[in-house]
Amino acid sequence: MTQARLLTLLLAFAGGSFAAQAQTAAPTSPEIQSKVAACIGCHGIKGYQASFPEIYKVPMISGQGAQYTVAALNAYKKGERKHPTMRSVAGVMSEQDMADVAAYYEQHGKTAATLPPQPAPPTPAVAALLTKGACASCHGANFSAPIDPSYPKLAGQHADYLYFALKSYQTVGNAKVGRSNAIMVGQVKQFSRAELKAMANYFAGLPSDLHTVPQAKFR
Repeated sequence: MTQARLLTLLLAFAGGSFAAQAQTAAPTSPEIQSKVAACIGCHGIKGYQASFPEIYKVPMISGQGAQYTVAALNAYKKGERKHPTMRSVAGVMSEQDMADVAAYYEQHGKTAATLPPQPAPPTPAVAALLTKGACASCHGANFSAPIDPSYPKLAGQHADYLYFALKSYQTVGNAKVGRSNAIMVGQVKQFSRAELKAMANYFAGLPSDLHTVPQAKFR
């Protein structure tokens, strides 16, 4: 069996497993609200900045694909993504908790806006970087429609967070920062930090359905 066929089967299995788990209660139910309570203190405040382990705006998760959010939470739980706060949050979550939280945020504040199939072209220098990294082949032509739902939407995400995330794949031997996804590690090692920042700035400026929905208690 080829690696590509094996990956396809694994993704199909993961998708089926997620669908089975995502039989969740209504978003306004006390059960769901209690599960997202740990998220809103950072992800429910517009412009909120993390100060540890680095300073950057916390990512927008409202509108992010549910399967990606589950994959990210599992990566924090397993230590494949190093972030002490996120590991402590994910570490006490069951698979059902993750599925419920992810399903909630996928629909949270969802609008009927239609995104363009192709974004505005980048500068020639950034276009060359995106081609070198084959970014659209996984994250979609407009970087908001990934080819697989377990991959993240990048368009419109905070530039400083994207830069932090990208360079985390280059970080080795740090107990608090780093990501070990084999595909991304292989891709990101091709680039300088300045090039990663240029790509992050481009993604951040694209039309997006990612957003921060202020929670009532923070309005």
